[in-house]
Amino acid sequence: MAKKIKAQVKIQIQAGKANPAPPVGTALGPHGINIMDFCKAFNAKTQSMEGSVVPAVITIFQDKSFTFITKVPPVSDLIKKSLNLQKGSPVPHKDKVAKLTQEQLEAIAKQKMPDLNAYDIEMAKNIVAGTARSMGVDVASS
Repeated sequence: MAKKIKAQVKIQIQAGKANPAPPVGTALGPHGINIMDFCKAFNAKTQSMEGSVVPAVITIFQDKSFTFITKVPPVSDLIKKSLNLQKGSPVPHKDKVAKLTQEQLEAIAKQKMPDLNAYDIEMAKNIVAGTARSMGVDVASS
């Protein structure tokens, strides 16, 4: 018989840097799972992605056991890494901070594709381009 699911928690944590302090402790504490076990497992799984924010979906069962899946870092994070930016523009539609080439756009879209609800790479590129525009990053026309 399958275990009964008690809750599902979505959380974004720096890769390899999960610890029992907030936000991890406050998100998982009320569900009664062993937070240190989660932190150790998460840090081990995300060691290779050091420096990125990694979203995780944690499924907590009635018996206080848990499973989790990690996702691809957020599109804004991937854009900032690709362009070596610290942050987006405070006034995105007036002040542009960088320009994203079509090659960079496609590379980010391909990397994020498993998490997007897009049918093909063109739709994924539109989603990434929209995020770039809202960060004050121009997208080069093809």
